[in-house]
Amino acid sequence: MFDQAERLRQLALGANDRRKIIKQKKIPRVITVTSGKGGVGKTNLVVNLAIALSRLGKRVAVLDADLGLANVDIILGLLPLHNLQDVVKGTKMMEDIIITGPEGIKIIPGGSGLAEMANLSPAQRDRLLQSLMDLENAADILLIDTGAGLSRSVLSFVSAADELVVITTPEPTSITDAYGIIKVVSKLRVHQKIKLVVNQVRDHEEGTVIAERFAEVSQKFLQVDVEFLGEICSDGQVVRAVKQQQPLVTLFPRARATKDVENIAGKLLDIMPGKPRGISGFLSRFTKMMEK
Repeated sequence: MFDQAERLRQLALGANDRRKIIKQKKIPRVITVTSGKGGVGKTNLVVNLAIALSRLGKRVAVLDADLGLANVDIILGLLPLHNLQDVVKGTKMMEDIIITGPEGIKIIPGGSGLAEMANLSPAQRDRLLQSLMDLENAADILLIDTGAGLSRSVLSFVSAADELVVITTPEPTSITDAYGIIKVVSKLRVHQKIKLVVNQVRDHEEGTVIAERFAEVSQKFLQVDVEFLGEICSDGQVVRAVKQQQPLVTLFPRARATKDVENIAGKLLDIMPGKPRGISGFLSRFTKMMEK
């Protein structure tokens, strides 16, 4: 019986063909963005970061994996008619559910199709994995927007991704909850380094101070390296963009917060990640986590 990773490879291509293509094409980075609590601007960051990365020449896909309050489509003013559950059922193909957003980013409505992965039949799981594998050669970066907190599904997405970005605000409860996420992740031993974004700060100095303290405590008590990606300053244009259901970086390209997001995108690309395992590796690890 095949190992799950081997099954994924066989689903996409023959093993020999797979090795040939890996030499020719870059393996996409899979980046999960999460938070300890809701209301910290996680989904807003994911959407605007995706657009900023696209402007820097990257093919970006966004998987809306907030199984309880999926709202990537709401922020973008889009109306998905289908999601991954339809792919699982076999009534739709991946290309039928993907929505093209601003700057060519691809939105994948997750819905309950992801939550049900642990209970799928072998045929259903293979169908879903095959569909997601189509992204392997269609995206340079897959951003995963999870729900907030420490649910089983959130931890599965966190553990399975190549890279993890945690977002917090200066509020003490937000910082405490973000630290809680990192504490749990440290016990799982899946990420040697975690990236941090501090949202809704007064200025650059406040973001830097919070990040430095966060990194110091995480290293001292958890032996986890926290890398500061950047801060996003409080900006009234953010609220206006959300109300108009348009991305901040598109509606207000000169806004202070837009510049902050663009800086984060640039820094993310400057970071040399560890050897990415691609979407096939992500799916293999995610499935194993959901089965536990």
